Amino acid sequence: MRSDEFPRSIFSEARQLRPELGPRTARERISDKLASLVASGILQIGDELPSERELASLLSVSRETIRGAIQTLAAMGVVAVSQGARTRVISQKIDSLKIGVTSPSAINRYDLESVHKARLLVERAVVAEAALRIEEATLSRLAQSLMIQKQTVDDPVHFLICDREFHLTIYHSSGNPLLADFVTDLYTFMLDHRRTAVARAGAIERSYRDHVAIYEALRARDATAVTEAFGRHIDRIYATTVDVLTDEPQTKRSA
Repeated sequence: MRSDEFPRSIFSEARQLRPELGPRTARERISDKLASLVASGILQIGDELPSERELASLLSVSRETIRGAIQTLAAMGVVAVSQGARTRVISQKIDSLKIGVTSPSAINRYDLESVHKARLLVERAVVAEAALRIEEATLSRLAQSLMIQKQTVDDPVHFLICDREFHLTIYHSSGNPLLADFVTDLYTFMLDHRRTAVARAGAIERSYRDHVAIYEALRARDATAVTEAFGRHIDRIYATTVDVLTDEPQTKRSA
C-alpha cells in the first residue's frame, strides 16, 4: 500500500481512542517540552540551555513562560540556574516522562531498521493528512521556524530544538493526537545519535533544505509532494544514523 492510500478512516477512528487531557498552563507545557529535550538526548548533562530570549523565540512563547518552566526543572533537579551564567543540565533522570505515547528508553529498544520502516509507513501518512488540514497560523509558525533554523547552521543543539518543534507542529496538524504522539515517539528514536549526525559538516544545511521543501509542499496543500519530501527526509535521517553507528566504537554502543 502506498502512503497516499493509507486509510483515511484510521484518522477519524483513532482520534477517539485517546481521552482528552485537562487544560494545562503554558508553563507546564513548556516545562515538559524542555524536559523532553533532556530525556530524548538533544540536551545532555553539562549542556547549557539557550538563553530565555532564544528559547522564547524557538518555542513561540513569552520569556516569562520560559523562566517559569526553567524554575520547574530546577526544582526537579534537572537543571542548575546560576546568577550571571547560562542554565546548565545537571541530570537526565526523567526517563519516566512520556514524550509521545511512551518514553525514550522504550522506543530505543527497537532496532533502527524497524523504526525506519515504521516512520516511512506512518509518518508519511500523517503528514499527508496535515497538508490537507494545516492552518495559516501554523504555516506562519513554520516559516518563522525556518528563519531561525537558517541561523543555527553552526549550532547543532539549537538546530535540533528547532527541528523537533518543526516536526511536532506538522504532526499535530494532522488533527489526530494519537497518531501525532505515536509519530513523535518514532521521531525521538536515537536522538543522541542524531545530535552527533547534525554536527557533521553540511548536515544542518541539508536538513534545512529538506525542511524548506516540506514547508513549500504544505503551503501548497499538496499531500503527494509533502509525502515525497518527508520520505526523502526520513531516508536522509536513516542514512546519517547508520553512518554514525558504523563509525561509533562497538564498546560505546554496548555500554
